[in-house]
Amino acid sequence: MTREQQSGGSELGRFLRARRARISPAEAGLTVGSGLRRTPGLRREELAALAGISIDYYARLERGKETRPSPAVVDALARALRLEEDEHQHLRNLAVLAARTAPEPPAPPSRTIRPGVKLLLESLRPNPAHVVSRTNDLLAANPAGLRLLSGIEEWPVRQRNIARYVFLHPAARGLFHDWATQVRGCVARLRALAGTDPDAPDLTRLAGELLLKSPEFARLWERYDIKGHSHGRKTFHHPEVGGMALCCQSMELEGTPGHRLVVYYAEPGTPDYDALVLLDMLGSQPAPHEPTAPADETTSSST
Repeated sequence: MTREQQSGGSELGRFLRARRARISPAEAGLTVGSGLRRTPGLRREELAALAGISIDYYARLERGKETRPSPAVVDALARALRLEEDEHQHLRNLAVLAARTAPEPPAPPSRTIRPGVKLLLESLRPNPAHVVSRTNDLLAANPAGLRLLSGIEEWPVRQRNIARYVFLHPAARGLFHDWATQVRGCVARLRALAGTDPDAPDLTRLAGELLLKSPEFARLWERYDIKGHSHGRKTFHHPEVGGMALCCQSMELEGTPGHRLVVYYAEPGTPDYDALVLLDMLGSQPAPHEPTAPADETTSSST
């Protein structure tokens, strides 16, 4: 019996329960009577019927007592729960994880930034750019990339994490025009990681801290959204350069698992671009009391 089974459930079961609670009978194409329903969303027997499996088998899946669902069962559950493609893939990943009895512990994630990546950050100026870890630790940044997150430079290097920033830094709510969307994306990325690597020390430390300190994080964590965003447009109300509507692109960095490069940009000749130029100039000014970072942890690409 696995440790998750001994604790009364599994990440697969938690995901199924969370998604079952969020789809109404009407959305699933079911007709229900007018009586009071005590269960939010679908009942177990309703989801089992929609997926074409027995209620006993489904109950065992939720409780972590059945750990080897076939690909056909996983796909049927995904259809019944009306999962989108990335959510469907997450369910497949959880099923694979549940079938493992003694997975090898993952290697600790690297915080080292390769010299070539630092050069790339510098070449992207004045566009704000930074490198983050799988848990959104801010590992490196060019001047505008650090200055964009107003006030984060006041934190010690090891404390600089974008999820921690958006939930706990007093400047974050005023900085992001759509703070609610920003925090949902942060939690979704961490929730997806928790599904495939639930015992990762870097994740458990961060999630544990935010669960204790932020009711908003705890509420979103319980929802179990796992869909993030790798591109789009974000509006900032920056205290030093004013409003900016910036395009954003995120991409995985080959050779360093878990590291992502995040770049913000604007069309040259526009007020948004002029604001980026000013932000880059301000970021190039040395901070009077900025903590010193070890060589492999710096958040400035110019060192």
